[in-house]
Amino acid sequence: MLTLELKERKGWDETKNEFVVLGSDVTLELEHSLISLSKWESKHQIPFLADNEKTPDQLLDYLKCMVVTEDVDLDVLNYCTDEQYAMIQEYINSKQTATVLYEPKSGGRPETITAELVYYWMTAFNIPWTDAQYWHLNKLFTLIRVCNIKRGDQKQQKRSPNQIAQERQQVMEQRRKFYNTRG
Repeated sequence: MLTLELKERKGWDETKNEFVVLGSDVTLELEHSLISLSKWESKHQIPFLADNEKTPDQLLDYLKCMVVTEDVDLDVLNYCTDEQYAMIQEYINSKQTATVLYEPKSGGRPETITAELVYYWMTAFNIPWTDAQYWHLNKLFTLIRVCNIKRGDQKQQKRSPNQIAQERQQVMEQRRKFYNTRG
């Protein structure tokens, strides 16, 4: 969760030619979670995580979907400073986990990820929705990747004796070539 302290500021209203108060003092709590993603996609009906360009209004709307503070005027997000926007971006991009995964790049076209697909993955891996849908998205994606890798490891463990013998033979041949030997 990211906590932002937004302070009341004064600005110049060019239409009225007078100083005005922008925003108000407020503490906002934001979460980059599956719930935020689902709210945004329900409203805009396009995948948020796709590579398509988002308009400034769409991005601001995602920030509004991230707010978990109750009873706050979401228009205060219009008065965030550049530094606060940078903090939000850093929070969204953070790993939120100590797990490091080494996954080979797939040669195929990447799948478009939507909230429903993530909910499917959670169901397939028996990840409880009640808690995990509120996690930081990158942490949730890491758990899903770990589950996928571990499921793949289990499938690899169920190799036939013939497959194991063939793999050992290939390794032996590679070693013979590398060391330039016959036995």
